[in-house]
Amino acid sequence: MEDHESEGSLGKGQSKPTIGDLTLQKAIELGEYSPDFLGQFPEWHQLSRHIQFEYIRTALDNRNRQLVKQWAEIVNVLDFSKKPHLKNALSNIENQLEVLKQDREDLYVEYSAA
Repeated sequence: MEDHESEGSLGKGQSKPTIGDLTLQKAIELGEYSPDFLGQFPEWHQLSRHIQFEYIRTALDNRNRQLVKQWAEIVNVLDFSKKPHLKNALSNIENQLEVLKQDREDLYVEYSAA
C-alpha cells in the first residue's frame, strides 16, 4: 500500500519508475537517463564512470528524439486549430524538453568532474 501512496503523491500522470523486467539496455533505449534510476540495475555499478556517462548521453539523445517526435505528431494533427486542448500537450512537451536540456547540462557538469 505504501507504494501506491507514494506514487499518488508524485503528481498527475507521473509514476515512480521501477525496473521490474526491464534491462539496463532497454531502459537506455527508452530514454531513461537518471543515474538514480539506472543505479537500480546491478550491472550499472560494475561500469566505469566514463561508460556510465556514455549510456546517459545515449539515453538523453533517445529521450530528446522521443519528445521531438511527440511534439511533431501533435503539431501535424489535422485541424490543429480546432483542437485547443492539444496546445496544453505541446506546452507540456516543450516543458519536458527544457527540463531535459537542463538535466543534460547538469549531468555533463557532474560527470566531467574527476
